[in-house]
Amino acid sequence: MAPRVEIHYCTQCRWLLRAGWMAQELLTTFSDTLGEVALVPQKGGVFTVYVDSELVFDRKTEGRFPEMKEVKQLVRNKVAPSMDLGHSDTVVKSKTTDAGTQLDEACPNE
Repeated sequence: MAPRVEIHYCTQCRWLLRAGWMAQELLTTFSDTLGEVALVPQKGGVFTVYVDSELVFDRKTEGRFPEMKEVKQLVRNKVAPSMDLGHSDTVVKSKTTDAGTQLDEACPNE
């Protein structure tokens, strides 16, 4: 059975477009590998990514949104470890302010 990716996103925070864009990118990159990418509406500031029911990214735990190349790497590591992602295989740098704190889009409903 082909792998399933789930992107859980907060409807109160209006993160559907971000989740939809990530789904599109994953389907494009892993067109021959993934069986499904599902968007799962949630509440309370949720933005998580699962591969075959295994959590691979949680915005609340990480304190930030993932970069797209990071999501591609995390998914690739689960579904096609030997797949070359080209420019998406470079190291992901976190976005920080001059004070060194993570930049994140806060959810007013958390």
